[in-house]
Amino acid sequence: MADSSTLVSETGRSLLADSSVLDSKIIETSKENVFRATVLDVEEEMPQIETRVVLVQEAGKREELLEALEEIKMPYIKTDSIEELGDSDSPEFETIFVVSDFQAPIFSNLCKADCRVIGPPVVLRSAQKGEPLPFSCRPLYCASMLNLVLCFTGFRKKDELVKLVTLVHHMGGIIRRDFSSKVTHLVANSTHGDKFRIAVSLGIPIVKAEWIYKAWEKRNEIDFCAADDDFRNQFKVPPFQDCMLSFLGFSDDEKANMEEMTEMQGGHFLPVGDERCTHLVVEESTVKDLPFEPLKKLYVVKQEWFWGSIQMDARAGESMYLFEKSESPDFKKSVSLLSLSTPNSNRKRRRLKETLAQLTRETDMSPFPPRKRPSAEHSLSIGSLLDISNTPESSTANGETPKSCARPSKNSTPLPLKQSARWQVAKELYQTESNYVDILTTIIQLFQVPLEKEGQLGGPILAQEEIKTIFGSIPDILDVHTKIKEDLEDLMINWTESKSIGDIILKYSKDLLKTYPPFVNFFEMSKETITRCEKQKPRFHAFLKINQAKPECGRQSLAELLIRPVQRLPSVALLLNDIKKHTAEENPDKITLERAIESLKEVMTHINEDKRKTEAQRQFFDVVYEVDGCPANLLSSHRSLVQRLETVALGDDLCDRGEQVTLFLFNDCLEIARKRHKVIGAFRSPHGHTRPPASLKHVVLMPLSQIKKVLDIRETEDCQKAFALVVRPPTELNNKLLSFQMTTEDPCKEDWLKMLCRHVANTICKADAENLIYVADPDSVEVNTKDMDSTLSRASRAIKKTSKKVTRAFSFSKTPKRALRRALMSHSATEGRSPSSNESYIGSRLTSSSSLAGVPSPSLVSLPSIFERRSHTLSRSTTHLI
Repeated sequence: MADSSTLVSETGRSLLADSSVLDSKIIETSKENVFRATVLDVEEEMPQIETRVVLVQEAGKREELLEALEEIKMPYIKTDSIEELGDSDSPEFETIFVVSDFQAPIFSNLCKADCRVIGPPVVLRSAQKGEPLPFSCRPLYCASMLNLVLCFTGFRKKDELVKLVTLVHHMGGIIRRDFSSKVTHLVANSTHGDKFRIAVSLGIPIVKAEWIYKAWEKRNEIDFCAADDDFRNQFKVPPFQDCMLSFLGFSDDEKANMEEMTEMQGGHFLPVGDERCTHLVVEESTVKDLPFEPLKKLYVVKQEWFWGSIQMDARAGESMYLFEKSESPDFKKSVSLLSLSTPNSNRKRRRLKETLAQLTRETDMSPFPPRKRPSAEHSLSIGSLLDISNTPESSTANGETPKSCARPSKNSTPLPLKQSARWQVAKELYQTESNYVDILTTIIQLFQVPLEKEGQLGGPILAQEEIKTIFGSIPDILDVHTKIKEDLEDLMINWTESKSIGDIILKYSKDLLKTYPPFVNFFEMSKETITRCEKQKPRFHAFLKINQAKPECGRQSLAELLIRPVQRLPSVALLLNDIKKHTAEENPDKITLERAIESLKEVMTHINEDKRKTEAQRQFFDVVYEVDGCPANLLSSHRSLVQRLETVALGDDLCDRGEQVTLFLFNDCLEIARKRHKVIGAFRSPHGHTRPPASLKHVVLMPLSQIKKVLDIRETEDCQKAFALVVRPPTELNNKLLSFQMTTEDPCKEDWLKMLCRHVANTICKADAENLIYVADPDSVEVNTKDMDSTLSRASRAIKKTSKKVTRAFSFSKTPKRALRRALMSHSATEGRSPSSNESYIGSRLTSSSSLAGVPSPSLVSLPSIFERRSHTLSRSTTHLI
């Protein structure tokens, strides 16, 4: 398996390039000069050797090979057998054989003769890149694994290993017997052994043998590279391959989730106590001792090993995550110390006291201290001020200088034991601010920084766009609040009643206004991204599980931590109000606090306004996706969605009577859409997000300026929740009446009509919006809602739809349309004029009705009477136009 040593010829005719990698760096600077001098001396003595290519059998019949060789200006000849080439061993030529089939007998004969053999993809690739043919002492069919260094582990069958090594060489790869830093891929048949552990620690891809076989199947694809991530990831060794896992101490839901993840990652799960089990995963917080004596071959590990393996996309080393019983020797020793009662045990007691104090300090390091009762919170002495002051009292009580005071003031003065109510609330403001900064720091250091880190084991866990969506402006918010915390800390250390707390908030109000809206407005999108990525990406799910179990998170999820910025500003405003209540009237900070509270209200108002606009834009795009055929000109930066209303059409002008119609009221237009009779398939975006299918069909987009009157139809027994719009399209000379019945309780009809009229008045620049509403009787506009929900009405609408479909399918004769047109022309002749375009349009609409004459339908009882009524209507319309 030793690699081939190579030599790069510097002659112009050779046109050969090296493609292999040396086993070790044996060429140093001093030796390189001697080597080059030797090469130059040899070139002066040796005659020039011409390189030629021999196309064997099928390779000589491929036109693309001939064109490629001509492109790189390489001389070639064709042959069907080696015997035909009499001078193949001539020292005047450097012969390269091109063979299409590396399984053919002629290929074996060339290899036995120690000839240089390449495949057609090598020639085509060299011509494509404008490079010389690569040099290799082994047969080289393609360059799919060029510059890849492979190492094998776990293979016991020699024949299989020889076959894999041969294929790797044919694709330009290099084999290493021993694992080193030069290895780029480990081909593993087992997850045990030193090579596997080293590859995991170095982050080197670990793949199955199928990776080589599948790459060989793609050997004729010139641009294919076996190291491509998308291709290689299909054959990666899963973390739990060859592992049998059991789970102890977990809840039923958590256990079911972990068992599902185990199978997804190539492993299997067994009941606790099964002798076939290789790993027992223990919930260390609930399990103190094992219910049985584990076998020597069984790994008893913490759950961090399980999630860490999924996150790394490789089985982690068990030695770092072994579960230890609670009754360890150290623990027993500490317990025995508690029972010491001899007079000479003072030193041991002091040592025990120091141990307990150290454990207490480690517990207090958590940024999520246990919650206390409000009464207990306000009854704290100066020594329990969360280490915000280094007063003599606190130093004496604790026996040490507080550590959280990063910059203790030199001119700090001792404070009396009893403080004012204003100081107590100010202390609470600083405590909450300090905890808030700790939480933001935890979010960034524990979640964002590791996700953005380059060179992650197993590749990036999330894409950069997803990371930006999740965390948003958290770093900017942390910068602002770190400065606020430092100013509050200085204020508390050098406390006097005249110190101004409001100035600190006013100082950073502009920064708060700049950093908070981008995060709060897209917080819901951040949560949705977390939920989606956690479901679709097991490594991210494992990453969250590992960090959530750490004490810094206080067992809170990332989504629960990210909601803190949403809650912070209202909390600060409440605390400032409490401080203002306990501030004397003559204190200058009283007015400053009022200004600070107003500035926070302004920030929150701006956030709410931006959030409302953001939600309106999202609703806007939801309308575009929900309505099939929605006009492109509906999208506008100045347009916003005001109200959505579900109705039923009471007329036949826009669609059939009784059909479900949805009205989308925008600030300057009204989108009218009907319910689709047949829903199209779901829409899938390029990023893989599936949208629900469009449930509505566009009917008309009406500017509000076309609405001339809004009719509030009186409520009667035969007419309920009905209204109508009197509109005049720009292409019409007459008004149209569009009547609807509301099908929802919210909003009520009165509010809807007022809202509609207000936006119509704004569009046409009128101040009297209420004058647009007119009250009308149902009989005057011929509106009736009594039979809208009846079975007969629904059957009639169904028959009408079926009739239209039958008409479109079986209407082959054009005679009814011509007959109707002749009737219209004769009618117009009596009036002494030709039919207008409007009449032609009405005639065309009657075509479908006339063509149904031969179709039996209850909805078409008397076609002549219908034509008579329509002709009479047309006559009245024509007279009105004149």
